Amino acid sequence: MQARGRAGDRGAVIVEFGGLFPLIGVMIAVIWQCILIGYAFSLAGNAADEAARAAAAAEGDAAGACSEAALRHLSGAWSATVSCPLEGNVRRAEVAIRVPVLFPGTLSLPVTVTGSSAAAEEE
Repeated sequence: MQARGRAGDRGAVIVEFGGLFPLIGVMIAVIWQCILIGYAFSLAGNAADEAARAAAAAEGDAAGACSEAALRHLSGAWSATVSCPLEGNVRRAEVAIRVPVLFPGTLSLPVTVTGSSAAAEEE
């Protein structure tokens, strides 16, 4: 005797969800990683702007002021390098941030996001 109607489909939804759950999890992780990459671009640009501004207005150690200003705007979980060369009378700031895998403070992707900015030296 064959089962008829809804009784024959009992448990099918759970099996289908169980099969799709890993795919849904991977899709969420990929979307989150893309968001982190975009956020890293935003952080690098903002840190470079703040660093160039601080270095241009510094009286004395411009490179130190530049580094301090850039790192102040990044939490310790983000791995970053800062350089602040003087080109003529323009102080340039470049901030390079390593993109983390899923969560800041964990492993990093082999991708570096760079933000740069410049400000005229104040006299």
